[in-house]
Amino acid sequence: MSPGSYIACLLTLFVVLVLVPNTNELQSSEAWSLLRIQRLLNYPSVLSNWSTNTDFCNADPNPYLTVVCYEDSITQLHISGSENSPPLPRSFSIDSFFTTLTRLPNLKVLSLTSLGLWGPLPAKISRLSSLEIVNMSSNYLYGAIIQQVFSLDNLQTLILDHNMFSGRVPDAISKLHLLAVLSLRNNTFSGPLPKSFSVLESLRVLVLSSNSLSGDLPDLSRLTNLQVLNLENNYLGPNFPRLGRKVASIMLSKNMFGGGFPAKLSSYYLLEQLDVSFNRFVGPFLPSLLSLPSIRYLNIAGNRFTGMLFRNMTCNDDLMFVDLSSNLLSGKLPTCLTSDSKNKVFLYSSNCLRIKDHSQHPSSFCQTQALAAGILPHKEMRVSGGRTAMAVGAAGGIVVSVSLVGLAVFSVLRRINIKRAMKKPPRRIVEHASNGYPPKLLADARYIYQTMKLGALGIPSYRSFSLEELEAATNNFETSSLMGKGSHGQLYRGKLKDGSLLAIRCLKLKKSQNSQNFNHHIELISKLRYHHLVSALGHCFEYHPDDSSVSRLFLIFEYVTNGTLRSNISVEGHKLTWMQRISTAIGVAKGIQFLHGGIIPGLFANDLKITNILLDQNLIAKISSYNLPVLAENMKAMVLAGSSSSGSNELGERHVERHLIP
Repeated sequence: MSPGSYIACLLTLFVVLVLVPNTNELQSSEAWSLLRIQRLLNYPSVLSNWSTNTDFCNADPNPYLTVVCYEDSITQLHISGSENSPPLPRSFSIDSFFTTLTRLPNLKVLSLTSLGLWGPLPAKISRLSSLEIVNMSSNYLYGAIIQQVFSLDNLQTLILDHNMFSGRVPDAISKLHLLAVLSLRNNTFSGPLPKSFSVLESLRVLVLSSNSLSGDLPDLSRLTNLQVLNLENNYLGPNFPRLGRKVASIMLSKNMFGGGFPAKLSSYYLLEQLDVSFNRFVGPFLPSLLSLPSIRYLNIAGNRFTGMLFRNMTCNDDLMFVDLSSNLLSGKLPTCLTSDSKNKVFLYSSNCLRIKDHSQHPSSFCQTQALAAGILPHKEMRVSGGRTAMAVGAAGGIVVSVSLVGLAVFSVLRRINIKRAMKKPPRRIVEHASNGYPPKLLADARYIYQTMKLGALGIPSYRSFSLEELEAATNNFETSSLMGKGSHGQLYRGKLKDGSLLAIRCLKLKKSQNSQNFNHHIELISKLRYHHLVSALGHCFEYHPDDSSVSRLFLIFEYVTNGTLRSNISVEGHKLTWMQRISTAIGVAKGIQFLHGGIIPGLFANDLKITNILLDQNLIAKISSYNLPVLAENMKAMVLAGSSSSGSNELGERHVERHLIP
């Protein structure tokens, strides 16, 4: 062998013995970690090709397995299980699994999906300080998101979909200043979102659908980079979220959002998807949404939007899906929402549109339902020509004429002296009188109006309650809140967030019953506001989802806390002084005077008993039982909360004492 050849052999041997072992040592620890991961996962089929001879960094990637290396170190690990993967053994330890992962110190991307991982997320995840993307969806991870996750300063994407995480979304999430994608769908997170969300200015995608989140959202208008917001299938609301104008997708279906659309929604020029279906929105629909320059998908089904549609309305040519079903829209279907293209879907059933099919309600249905929900469709009144009188008669006529006439009659009664009253026959008030009153009846209307206002001082204004308010006040109508029940409904005790106590009567209604009767009674009980009556505070409708008919009517009354007059003057008790008893008698007389002459129609033949007079915390007398007309068709003796009708009320007199008193 020549000297040159000998030197070459020595050099080759040096490389083999020195350099190569060093390279294998660098790879061996991470290679061993991957093989241990294979064993801990019970040798799933997606890792069946791994062995001690596998060149992990140069293996061909596939949809289920990808290993990416940089400078002989693993930086990305993607493993996705399949339906045929064997279950993890009972001896599986999530803690040991993450201990093995920490031996990949340069890992930037970790994706472990559909592998059956179970257990709480270990604190050892904080050792993977280089992580930028974490996706551990479709496993069985549970518990809270631990604080160590928020120490990953480089984290930009966190996806934990389809697991069993619970508790509240941590406030410490604000520490992830680089976070761009947060997806926690299909877990069991509850409670409101923390206000710290408003500082995540890098956030582009926020997906929290299919949890149990509740309450109003924090102000997200500062998230100027937010493009996708998906909050479907929660209990969020009632206020529409405040958003920046770069948002492209807003998915809010199946929540408790209510009220009307914010006007600025028409200026979201990048908006491509909007889904607010099956919420509690009311008020006018914004036709401008159909023509937004980027809109592709629009779904407002299952709400109570009102408004008039016209054939010549414009739509974006790229609009592929529109669902206007189950609202209170009227008019004619826009031409741009009629297409023969198989790629476009336009749905509009269960409205009051003038089209030739049987999927629409009559126009009177939408007018009645809008009035019942407290919505006055002003646009329809302006454009409906001959129908204006009907709308005005239903909305303004009842409120204005009845109020003024009622005040006027009260004024007349005030001026009639006792002698004339004794000589003349008793005054009769026709229940449905609405016109033909002489000018003299209106003489002191302004003075009487002020008097009635003084009589209602201290009583909250009458309003329409939302169903979520009542559910919160009664803890979802749990049994402990139930105070009594009859064949038509139940009576519950509730407490609002401000501490106010309520008596909530729930009336179950049949689809055959005429909803116009509801409006009549709501108009009547809204006038029964006097400090010597157990006053109505509001109402709430619940609707059948299939045809928007009223399924339940809730009537909300003040809750009187100090017992009946009888219990306060019992022989054993002697609780009331002589002056307090006189004051009580005067209060009852004023209450009767209000029932007889302060409203139209007057309420007479009151079933007044000592057990029907309640005393509040200030020992002010309040009449709790007084006659009202029948509530609906085929309910001859149904009476509103705390009221009885000549002994025929199933929920009335015999329950009043224990219903309205703790």
